[in-house]
Amino acid sequence: MAEFVRVETDPKTPAVAVIRLDRPKMNALNAQVQAEIGAAAAQVAADDAVRAVVLYGGERVFAAGADIKEMADMDYARMAAHSGRLQAAFTAVAEIPKPVIAAVTGYALGGGCELALCADFRVAAEDAKLGQPEIQLGVIPGAGGTQRLPRLIGPARAKDLIFTGRHVAAEEALRIGLVDAVVPAEEVYPTAVAMAARYADGPAVALRAAKQAVDRGLEADLATGLEIERLQFAALFATEDQKTGMRSFVEKGPGKAVFEGR
Repeated sequence: MAEFVRVETDPKTPAVAVIRLDRPKMNALNAQVQAEIGAAAAQVAADDAVRAVVLYGGERVFAAGADIKEMADMDYARMAAHSGRLQAAFTAVAEIPKPVIAAVTGYALGGGCELALCADFRVAAEDAKLGQPEIQLGVIPGAGGTQRLPRLIGPARAKDLIFTGRHVAAEEALRIGLVDAVVPAEEVYPTAVAMAARYADGPAVALRAAKQAVDRGLEADLATGLEIERLQFAALFATEDQKTGMRSFVEKGPGKAVFEGR
């Protein structure tokens, strides 16, 4: 059983799984936590009962970054192996084939910010701080910050945050597109769950296809992206949900289909 990362089910919305970080005091992301995050991502990805996922670090903090004490004395060979495992764990989160919402309280810095970047959407507390402060340690982000951040907010803004290492307040994070909603701290978790719940009754296979088409398309040229979209679109005509959705539209009008996720 994992020590610091557990998968919970929201009691009010059982189709929403919660990947809960719980390594007091600041959810520092040491090697064990990283491995447990990867395992939790694999668990929710494989569970057909899970339709959407929330990443949550608790009321105080999302994750204040990597465990610097663990990394400080590593040499190149050890860090090359460690960073590979770190990126694999975070990529497992990014590739969860379901909508993922990060519920950001307190600090999401360094690896914590990079973990939040792996989600599809981010809800932040009014007093939250986000950033990539690795430059202040004489290094650069190593868990996706130089890649996912510019894809989200653009290269110039990403370079500003990475080059300076400054913390970004929630209001600015919302303005530059780093987060998608800002709410009072006590509302972060329920807001994230409510966002996730919107997808719980949706066509699971189509949602997976949409996520993969967008994410893979961003990594390719337009022609390749369009081909990815075309193949995903056509493949959905082999699903029961496509038949149900179109039949319901014709017979009852839009928005009334009941999907089975097949």
